[in-house]
Amino acid sequence: MFRGSCVSFKVTLALWAAICGLVQGQNSTNFSAAVYLAPAGQVGVRWTNQSAATAVTVQSRPSLHTGLWLNASHTNPWPVAGGQWLDLSTLSASRFYRAIQVPKAQRGALLGSASLGSQTQFYLAYMAQLMGLPFTPSYGVSYYRLQYETVDPQGARAVATGLLCLPTGATGPLRVFSYQHGTILSRLKAPSSDPTGGEGVLGIIAASRGYAVALPDYLGLGTGSTGLHPYHHAVSEANAAIDMLRATRAYCQNRSISLSAKLFLGGYSQGGHATMALHRELERYYTNEFTVTACAPMAGAYDLSGVTAADFLSGREMPNPYYFAFLLGSYQQAYGLGASLAELLVPPYDTTLPPLLDGNHSESELDAAMPRVPVTILKPGLMADFQTNANNVLRVALRDNDLTQWRPVAPMRLWHCSGDQDVAFANSQAATNQFYLQGVRGIQLINTVPEGDHGACVQPSVLDALTWFDTFP
Repeated sequence: MFRGSCVSFKVTLALWAAICGLVQGQNSTNFSAAVYLAPAGQVGVRWTNQSAATAVTVQSRPSLHTGLWLNASHTNPWPVAGGQWLDLSTLSASRFYRAIQVPKAQRGALLGSASLGSQTQFYLAYMAQLMGLPFTPSYGVSYYRLQYETVDPQGARAVATGLLCLPTGATGPLRVFSYQHGTILSRLKAPSSDPTGGEGVLGIIAASRGYAVALPDYLGLGTGSTGLHPYHHAVSEANAAIDMLRATRAYCQNRSISLSAKLFLGGYSQGGHATMALHRELERYYTNEFTVTACAPMAGAYDLSGVTAADFLSGREMPNPYYFAFLLGSYQQAYGLGASLAELLVPPYDTTLPPLLDGNHSESELDAAMPRVPVTILKPGLMADFQTNANNVLRVALRDNDLTQWRPVAPMRLWHCSGDQDVAFANSQAATNQFYLQGVRGIQLINTVPEGDHGACVQPSVLDALTWFDTFP
């Protein structure tokens, strides 16, 4: 249950800011927050009576009663344990704040591990030849499920799982590769639940080349997980991957497995978006802990509020319309677009779609329940607002997860196929163009298989990226 109190504070003439301190859970009734004006004129938020077992996330929005609460900008990742926060951004319009007290996490703490199996070098070489894969394994591979602590979209403690693939018999420090998987609906298809199926195989391939490969399942996916996966929620994707890297370090340290400081990032489809988000978060907040050696985002929807929104609104029939329903359900959970997911949808989708987003159904089941033009599931009023209003709630949520307005430092190459009908190639073009406009040079966009579709692009893109990684000393 939430308890809260609101006070308003006049910052300058005709400019008001407000703070709404929300308290969740038991033994937190004394938690309070207040807005203050710093000597330099910035608005800040202070809170008192915070429980030692909690941390605080501050969010803001332009209106007290309407609009989406978004995590406020900060020099540190949310949540924080301190007693105050200062808004360093420029206040050009009304802004209201709320402070949310959440259970504190020991991020990256390794909670458990389990051996899932192994493959010999001979078997992997045989399978590569049988499948016509152009690579020769140098090692056998053992793989494990790790369970670890991370945080949810509001910063509260959460538990996640991931797959760790290690080369057997390798000597010397192992280079680390964080691979972010693509879209899956069923939690039992996550890498650590199905290591020899789906994209877990890509982790095994990379490990057979000498990498320690960490594959986060993400929140809401994997054995024992609960709740809807926050699909294309950039910060959640990144946090799950960062904390999987920490758990990987702990696991390897406990077993005297030496890891190199070399860190490579890659992922395909949703994994491309997650990889870009991971790169951004690592260079924004974690440079004292990780240094990205090279990054390979592949076929991701980096420009969600621009290219992807325009594609949804184009009226074209889509090969996999379930993406839109998954995205809408995820953002309803993370942001509260409306009173419920059903309230956003026209019949019969208001009753048929929500039960399919429980983590127990497949992509094909959700696809079968969707119209070929996915935005037609929206109520007419929401649809019209989405088309015309830059501050429509769905568009604001999409914009909060765009990944084009930052400056990568580590080398980056993007792979994508121009014939992709699932994730528009223009997403990768928009990202590379925006990086160039922000003064970033040397980023390449590789059209892996011209006219290749989303599925045909996976294998050659990943193998090409691994070959590029191998060039780094």
